[in-house]
Amino acid sequence: MQYEEFGPRRSREAKKPKVLCPPLGFYQCRHCGSIFQALSLKERVLPECCDEEMERLEAQAPSEFSDEFLIDYKIIGGYNENVVEVFWKIKNKNISIEWVYLRTFTGGQLKYVVNPKKTTFVFALADEDAYVYCDEDPCLECVFQCKRGFEIYARIKEKGLIRVPLERMHASW
Repeated sequence: MQYEEFGPRRSREAKKPKVLCPPLGFYQCRHCGSIFQALSLKERVLPECCDEEMERLEAQAPSEFSDEFLIDYKIIGGYNENVVEVFWKIKNKNISIEWVYLRTFTGGQLKYVVNPKKTTFVFALADEDAYVYCDEDPCLECVFQCKRGFEIYARIKEKGLIRVPLERMHASW
């Protein structure tokens, strides 16, 4: 008799979880450049830095930027070990990615780019965030869209904030 192995990060959910993580807001100080990330901040109460209200960074779709860079993702792994791999390609050497944030069903993860030669991050998932419909590796991006609701935010120092929703779906494989 063969037993199915359950990894410690595997989702135990019987159906796709709802997105519980509230919308994100990113704010930047006009003077020192500090970035502040907030969940469900009311517009009337803005964070302050350098004795002044911070400016809200409006996230844009990658299509609104030029062809100077590409940001994309893959969902890798099966039931026990699934991750979101975010990768980028920069054509213009004068621009750089500062950080990448992955918003998930229950929270998020932030990673800073400390090595300018680095072009990929792997975000490991656990519990509800690790929910998958099937055990395909890599993800077939089918109609079930297991990670729909996830969002990738990338801060490009010279260009602004990019938002990439994980909602890609392929009609056939």
